[in-house]
Amino acid sequence: MNFPERFSDLPEYAFPRLRTLLDHHQPGGEVIHMTIGAPMHDFPAWVTDVITENAAGFKGYPPNEGSPELRSAITDWIDRRYGVSMDPDTNVMALNGTREGLYNAAMALCPEQKNGKKPVILCPNPFYQVYMVASLSVRAEPVFISATAATGHLPNYSGLPKDVLNRTVAAYICSPANPQGAVASRDYWVELIQLAETYDFRIFADECYSEIYRDTAPTGVLTVAQELGADPERITLFNSLSKRSNLAGLRSGLIAGGPETIKRVKQLRNYAGAPLPLPLQAAAAKVWADEVHVVENRALYQEKYTIADEVFAGVQGYMAPEAGFFLWLPVENGEETTLRLWQETGVRVLPGAYLSQGDPGQNPGEQFIRVAMVAPKTELRQGLITLRDCIYS
Repeated sequence: MNFPERFSDLPEYAFPRLRTLLDHHQPGGEVIHMTIGAPMHDFPAWVTDVITENAAGFKGYPPNEGSPELRSAITDWIDRRYGVSMDPDTNVMALNGTREGLYNAAMALCPEQKNGKKPVILCPNPFYQVYMVASLSVRAEPVFISATAATGHLPNYSGLPKDVLNRTVAAYICSPANPQGAVASRDYWVELIQLAETYDFRIFADECYSEIYRDTAPTGVLTVAQELGADPERITLFNSLSKRSNLAGLRSGLIAGGPETIKRVKQLRNYAGAPLPLPLQAAAAKVWADEVHVVENRALYQEKYTIADEVFAGVQGYMAPEAGFFLWLPVENGEETTLRLWQETGVRVLPGAYLSQGDPGQNPGEQFIRVAMVAPKTELRQGLITLRDCIYS
């Protein structure tokens, strides 16, 4: 039996790869998990009540695009957060988590050719792995642009050769960035939108960490696009309740964009999507409408930023994240350091190279580890101190 080869060269996914590296070694102490960005803060207690009150909805097939109540809650949130008014019927759609949307956007929107040549999809490097797989699925060439200290830990797409930009059909961008915690400024968005208009490509803006920040809310691409009067079909926004509301298991994501964009994604989703059950949609609508718990959640992460800043004060190369809940810590070799930490202390982190592409010596994540600050504060502080004393002392 024959199997397709389109994904045969994919590297092993980051977390199975991590298990292969660590699991046949014994931990050197009490295990502290700092690998996966799975939020551990409490979600609003009333969420379960809403699900229970709407449990009869489990009997019916849920609407593919999201209930009217959920779509209205999403557009209301976009208006509050970004100052942009959108039509709940034509500009937004509910997703079963944003990974689905980030993948299907490429499937639904990227053409087979650009200027008679194989299309290019731009990806930051390091990156969320779905960007690469989505690119390969539509037979586009994923072009990875290093996001390092030299570029403010965001990709410099403007520096690409014209022959690459002339083939570009879409650019993924994550702000706040995973894993570096860098935030795209208004000037960055202006430059990227103008570049996209000059070379006629789409921007897929992954803003899933937008509600976790230190002091100032990150500028959103929709805000800047509206100020510039950009073509609404050029910008596609993705966000979710996973990080904002500690509800990764609820699987409530959103996609927002121009009417034709949403129409095409919706059409694909009619065949290939898995809609959120109605009781979960009812809960999601209530959560999108509430900001009190978001402020409380953000305050907890702000305390964790302070802990990290205190623990790593004086550590050369430490970069305090602007937003998100990861630390991107410099080391000599990420994989070797990860194994050493595990064997000597029981602290479990992720090698930066597992989140990026490049040959040895050319991989921008090779000399980093990613540390998720999702554990309770006491455990987090102990884990960070143990990590610091092991690799920086």
